[in-house]
Amino acid sequence: MLSRTADHLFWMARYTERAENTARMLDVHVQTGLLPQSVEDVEKGWRAVLGISELTHAYDKKYSVVTQKDVIDFMVRDPSNSSSIASCLKQARENARAVRGALTTEAWEIQNATWIKMQGYLQTDALEQNPSEFFEWVKHRSHLSRGVTIGTMLKDEAFHFIRLGTFLERADNTARIIDVKFHGAKEGAYKKGSQNGQQQSQSQSHKEQDDIANPQIDFYYWAAILRSVSGFEIYRKVYRDVITPARVADLLILRPDMPRSLLSCMEQVVGNLKHVHNDTSSDTERFAGKLHADLKFSNLDEILDAGLHDYLTRFFERIFELGNRISRDFLVPLNT
Repeated sequence: MLSRTADHLFWMARYTERAENTARMLDVHVQTGLLPQSVEDVEKGWRAVLGISELTHAYDKKYSVVTQKDVIDFMVRDPSNSSSIASCLKQARENARAVRGALTTEAWEIQNATWIKMQGYLQTDALEQNPSEFFEWVKHRSHLSRGVTIGTMLKDEAFHFIRLGTFLERADNTARIIDVKFHGAKEGAYKKGSQNGQQQSQSQSHKEQDDIANPQIDFYYWAAILRSVSGFEIYRKVYRDVITPARVADLLILRPDMPRSLLSCMEQVVGNLKHVHNDTSSDTERFAGKLHADLKFSNLDEILDAGLHDYLTRFFERIFELGNRISRDFLVPLNT
């Protein structure tokens, strides 16, 4: 396959996934914004949303204060924000159009229709009147895109480059959500809880300390994090107990059967890399395999002992390097 074709397919998938991830984060914060909380907590929550996407600096250059309306406008329709939902869906459609012949009719029509319908959406006041309905629509269009890809495309290199882009983007986003949420306001309580647990018993595991330390008033906070990755029902099915930070981390990092966990994403990345192997990609496949193995053979206690933020920072560095290696081995010069 030509590197330019592979590049367009890879980035079409990444932009589609990025739009969905942004919609998920915004929707959860709109819903949690209905809960009783201080003005400071509201602002802190929306700053966390900006931080996850590394948009705080760009937002502050344009707006003097952080409000729900301005953050949503900036992250949904602002053309100056290359990571806004509108920008992502536009780029996904443009990449799809460039390789129209590599896609099935159904796969192309989903991308094209999504872009057209989104323009109509944003020309009305639907986003202001019912933002959650718009975010659900974005997620639904992303689901359609993935479903049509799986259901109509030949399982050839084009298919595998699309899947590779999807799961590389998803791994990066899940890691960002975990890092920002655990490293933010609640981390102090989490660390305090761990210290209290150590004083009570040096032999207690981090999970046990966590269960003792964290009050049920944090339920909605951790439930919101789970909902942002469609993990709330999965958590209930797996653990059947109170939601605790340690178990949330375990689910989103190390569970191979959780579709948006880091381990699950890396399993997909490694598998799809094998299908597009070329004469120069052995080192990249080995690099991805090591990252996958590190997740597969880790346990939560080791990660927490080393420091969750440090662990995720290292993961960001490696996933960024993996993206660079994939671009070097398969694609045209790296996109931003």
